Amino acid sequence: MNTRSTLVALVLMLLPQVATAQQMADPEFDPSVEHPAFKKSYPRLLFDEAHNNFHTTTGRYKPFADLIVNDGYHLVRGRKLFTVEGLATFKILVIANALGAEDMDDDAADSSAFSDAECDVVRDWVRGGGALLLIADHAPFGGAAENLAKRFGVEMSKGFTFDTENSSKDSANPSVLVFSNENKLLLDHPISRGRNDAEKINRVFTFTGQSLKGPEGSAVFLKLSDTAKDRAAPDSKTDVSAAGRAQGIAFKFGKGRVVVLGEAAMLSAQLAGSDKTPMGMNVPGSDNKQLALNVMHWLSGLL
Repeated sequence: MNTRSTLVALVLMLLPQVATAQQMADPEFDPSVEHPAFKKSYPRLLFDEAHNNFHTTTGRYKPFADLIVNDGYHLVRGRKLFTVEGLATFKILVIANALGAEDMDDDAADSSAFSDAECDVVRDWVRGGGALLLIADHAPFGGAAENLAKRFGVEMSKGFTFDTENSSKDSANPSVLVFSNENKLLLDHPISRGRNDAEKINRVFTFTGQSLKGPEGSAVFLKLSDTAKDRAAPDSKTDVSAAGRAQGIAFKFGKGRVVVLGEAAMLSAQLAGSDKTPMGMNVPGSDNKQLALNVMHWLSGLL
């Protein structure tokens, strides 16, 4: 094994510890929105917190929650399992890193976070006009969301995705990926274009996720390169090509809309590790904050 491969293997073995160690919402992140999308008729949004979610509106996803509330969404924290009646009054459902067990290091963490009945309810709700943002990170989160993703024809790798050729030059982590106009991995889509030039996205960072494959007719806006690879587990010695896959896809489903992201920190604003490294919408030089707004605008029908 050459020096570069040894470094990649070492970093990947440390990913579960690095990904969760000392992560906290950035208290200095500015969630203000200069021109809120909704100043009346606020869309009702349900943020799932009933499935052992690693990200919540009062925890690591507080910056995201504050941002979309400032953009004019009426956010409700979901504390109950999904039912027809429970989803009936909502326009958008956000699910971020659900788990099949209370902690991500539990043996059952990668088992389905949702019952078959819940998966059917969400599928039918979207088909009837609802909008779903499903975010599922590296293992064990992909396994926990797989059952629901399959209802929409989305395949999750459930492992760890890395790309030594398209990772951030400021990070030693080969799974901190860059999607930009420059490397041609940020593809043209209403989400990347926004409503005007001020909302156009040029560069997005992701922070250790999995790869996705969408159903026929789905649009990729965060494309993985031909050099991207998937690893089932950090200590695995076998890598599989992730060429042709993605970390961000969008598609219409019946009368509704779906966005699936294979990495969660991209829409957070966190401080990670003892050196409090920015991770998410607070990373200098990134358009992740605008990405969060544009994703929500597409789901709500503004784009």
